[in-house]
Amino acid sequence: MNLPTVYDNSQLAHIIEEGLIYQCACPAQVAQHILALRELFHYQYTCSVTRSEDFGVHARIMTSVLRTHSDMEQCLHDVLVAEGWDLATLAMPEGLRRLRDELLAE
Repeated sequence: MNLPTVYDNSQLAHIIEEGLIYQCACPAQVAQHILALRELFHYQYTCSVTRSEDFGVHARIMTSVLRTHSDMEQCLHDVLVAEGWDLATLAMPEGLRRLRDELLAE
C-alpha cells in the first residue's frame, strides 16, 4: 500500500534545510512531521504484512496516518503560500531572509 504524497522526501528535506539556514522553523517543523508520518506508515505497513494477528491495529493506525498526512501536506502548502515561498524551487522568500538578518543584527 502506498502513501499518496504531494511533496517527495527530498523536497521536504530542502524545506527543512532552508528553515535551518534561515531560522524559519514553522515550515521545517511541518515538513519534519510529514517525514515522521511517512516512517510511521511504512512501519505499520511492514508490520501488517508480517503479522497475521494484529486485531486491526495496523490498519487503524494506517487509516489515521493517511488522513493526517494528507492534512499536513495541505497545511505545508498553505504555509508556504502564505509566507511567499517559491513553490517551484521551494526557496524561502527574500523578505524572511531579511527579517532573520535584522533579528540577528539586534
